[in-house]
Amino acid sequence: MKKFNFTLGTVLSYKNQVLDALKNEHAKILAKMHQQEEVIHNLEEEYKKCNEDFNQKKVEGITIIESIGFEAYLRRLEVTIKQEEKKLALIKVDEENKRNEVVAAKQDTSSLEKLKEKKLEVYHKEEQKEEEMLIEEFVSFSRIASK
Repeated sequence: MKKFNFTLGTVLSYKNQVLDALKNEHAKILAKMHQQEEVIHNLEEEYKKCNEDFNQKKVEGITIIESIGFEAYLRRLEVTIKQEEKKLALIKVDEENKRNEVVAAKQDTSSLEKLKEKKLEVYHKEEQKEEEMLIEEFVSFSRIASK
């Protein structure tokens, strides 16, 4: 019997390449998202530290100029944090869209892989039937030859 050949093998190969590319893109977006979360975390830590310093200076005594400087810096950090959170929200939307693309591509490849498995199973059954027929012919031929 001839070797098993899945007729949609090239399509399956192409779909797997597309899936791999989408997974790589998704991984890059996830890395970008984690990096943006780190940026926000660092800004929040800077805000917390500066606010603590400001409160400590208020207790110890602070000039009006220094107070205005601290408040301006804190307000600027708040604005920056809000901007970075908006960037993060956009990245999360991109990540969700890419994840949906990965899921759709995975479904495509899974359906083709299941079809391939079924075709392979049918191939193996046919191969087994052919072998059984050959054995029967051999046995029949042996009986005829031995008479």
